[in-house]
Amino acid sequence: MIPKEPFEERFYASRLGDPITPDEVIMNEKGVTFLIKNIFSHQDSFVFYEDISGVEIESGILMSNIRIMMRAREPIFIENFSNADAIRIKQLIMERV
Repeated sequence: MIPKEPFEERFYASRLGDPITPDEVIMNEKGVTFLIKNIFSHQDSFVFYEDISGVEIESGILMSNIRIMMRAREPIFIENFSNADAIRIKQLIMERV
C-alpha cells in the first residue's frame, strides 16, 4: 500500500491590500490555521473542519474578504485575498466540513 502524502496548502493575502502584514491561511488534513497579522503582533487560530459551519466571501473587483462562520464562537474574518484564492479556500473548506 502506498502511503498517502500529507495535505497542506497555503494561501497568502495580497500585498496590494496590506503591504506590510498580509494574512495567511494554512490548510492541512485536520483543519485550518489562520494567521492574522498586525504591525506589532499577530494572532494565529487553528480550527478543526468540524467546527466550521460555513464560509462567506465578500468579493470586490480585485480582492475578496472571507468570513469563516464557526459553530461555537465568533466568526474569523480574513482580508485581501485574490478572488481566485478566496474561491479555492472556500471550496477546500467546504469539501472537508
